[in-house]
Amino acid sequence: MAGVTLRKVFKRYGDVEAVRGIDLDIADEEFVVLVGPSGCGKSTTLRMIAGLEDISDGEIAIDGYVVNDVPPKDRDIAMVFQNYALYPHMTVAENMSFGLRLKRYPKAEIKTRVDEAARILDITELLERKPKALSGGQRQRVAMGRAIVRNPKVFLFDEPLSNLDAKLRVQMRTEIKKVHLKVRTTTVYVTHDQVEAMTLADRVVVMNGGLIEQIGPPNELYHHPKTRFVAGFIGSPAMNFIPVRLEEASGALNLHISGGIVLRVPAARTERYKPFAGRQGLLLGLRPEHITETSATMEPGVEPFDIRLDVIEPMGNETLVYFTIEKDTMCGRVNPNAGAADGQPMRLAANLNHMHLIDPGGAVL
Repeated sequence: MAGVTLRKVFKRYGDVEAVRGIDLDIADEEFVVLVGPSGCGKSTTLRMIAGLEDISDGEIAIDGYVVNDVPPKDRDIAMVFQNYALYPHMTVAENMSFGLRLKRYPKAEIKTRVDEAARILDITELLERKPKALSGGQRQRVAMGRAIVRNPKVFLFDEPLSNLDAKLRVQMRTEIKKVHLKVRTTTVYVTHDQVEAMTLADRVVVMNGGLIEQIGPPNELYHHPKTRFVAGFIGSPAMNFIPVRLEEASGALNLHISGGIVLRVPAARTERYKPFAGRQGLLLGLRPEHITETSATMEPGVEPFDIRLDVIEPMGNETLVYFTIEKDTMCGRVNPNAGAADGQPMRLAANLNHMHLIDPGGAVL
């Protein structure tokens, strides 16, 4: 078991900087997920930790030892790939034990480790099968088993669920989390799927353009994003962003929105936002669950407004409603019995106790 440290790590391909001086500390036994859109540098970062990519500048340490010049086989890490990388001519047991056999571990110890990993992953009955006789989820378990038997200092997962169908992805997310709770090994996991990141991670590292935008526990990133990018990337459906003009009137602050909509800023946030009154280019950030149907009694900070809906999406336990403000499509979540209908007017309520005010540079104020 070991921590992983990255200090001012760069990766350059010619004139292109894929990773741009990132700093990251991963604690022993922690499950950290690197998440971001394609091309953000997350997989490159993982491959540099593994030693599959040379770093252009900076320092990577595992268990306190700098490994910049240490070959992958000597870093005591185990990697689970997107494509499983199983040998088709070997049984499950042979695939799982292959690395141990190369290192000439005693047969009895190999069997003990394979049997234990198979028990943890619930694949004991599959040990004599070959990969062609396995489902995608079973193959992924075997790939994880091959990593577990090595008892490495660090597990590295490179988008391991991207080849699975939606239902199996959900199931395997749960399995990976269960395995981590049983085998408390430091884990670095890469995905472009923010739902995977939120459900699996102790901490999430949101990357964009080769930089780290924010690091934190899933709930912190969801409720307290520091940038517009993080606010928009984390959460499904995504956060709404609405151009606003912030104006002070009689000691209160009002948000002026296109179409004559005026919303009063909650008193608890007035002092915080007062310095930004009159500033150009501000955005209001509000998650769909904070735009709902009105009720007879609404708490302070919940502001009603009238809108015409474009379309609705009944989801069973809730209905997603979509409407347009200044050519931007907004999304809210309402009760299925709230009377929402395609193309019809509706009175909605914005819970500004959960609002985010974003400056033109993308920082959350």
